[in-house]
Amino acid sequence: MAEEIKHKKPKTTKSGSATQVQSLSRALLLLERLAASDMGMSLTEVAGSLGLAPSTAHRLLNSLRSHDFVDVDESQGLWSIGVNAFSIGNAYLKKRDVIAQSRPFMKRLVAETGETSNLAILEQDRVVYVGQVESPQTMRMVVSLGSSSPLHASGVGKALLSVIPPKEAMGLIRQTELTAFTEHTITSYEQFEQELGKIHRQGYSLDDEEQFEGLRCIAANIYNEYGEAVAAISISGPAVRVKREQLSQLSTLVMDAAREVTHAIGGKAP
Repeated sequence: MAEEIKHKKPKTTKSGSATQVQSLSRALLLLERLAASDMGMSLTEVAGSLGLAPSTAHRLLNSLRSHDFVDVDESQGLWSIGVNAFSIGNAYLKKRDVIAQSRPFMKRLVAETGETSNLAILEQDRVVYVGQVESPQTMRMVVSLGSSSPLHASGVGKALLSVIPPKEAMGLIRQTELTAFTEHTITSYEQFEQELGKIHRQGYSLDDEEQFEGLRCIAANIYNEYGEAVAAISISGPAVRVKREQLSQLSTLVMDAAREVTHAIGGKAP
């Protein structure tokens, strides 16, 4: 009777596991090198940049190519990032959805201050509200999502204007004019330009009853990876609660929230 031969699965040794980790690390570094190259890299360049033997680099490249993480131009022998690497990298953009990423910090601002928190973006010559967490107070600020406010008389508008080139910012303001909404609205172009400089230096803006009598708003910018302001986060409430003597404390809370959202979306402040 013929003996039955049992095939046993090979055991993964510690050295084998370490080799796999090393190969993974090398593959990730290889992807980083290719991603940093505008024109693609030859096999020799790839191997040299990682201190690998060409045969090892070629094996890694072919393995990544089989999964569409890298591609090769056969005619020039240049390797570059493949479509699957783009797809995975693009998935990170979902995480960077500034509205979704801002919401937990907006909720925290409401809990800390008792006032409504808003999120707004710059849209041509106005700011548009794209997010809000309402205050639990009976008397509170409420805006409809998608509604807009004038640039010169809103905290979010002034914050977003303060970080674009002064000439461009003032060009927008001259197009829209400095309409007076209350006796506190800034209506002088020279004074408004000085206001933008002050906001830029201190890191937050204040709508001091400039759009609505009896309403104050404190805002700070959220930045992308290029240091560009992509949105502004704010708190708004009645002047009787958002008192002048509390501005230092409240502005710090708003700037902290803006900084944390910036970090959450992979951005950096300029």
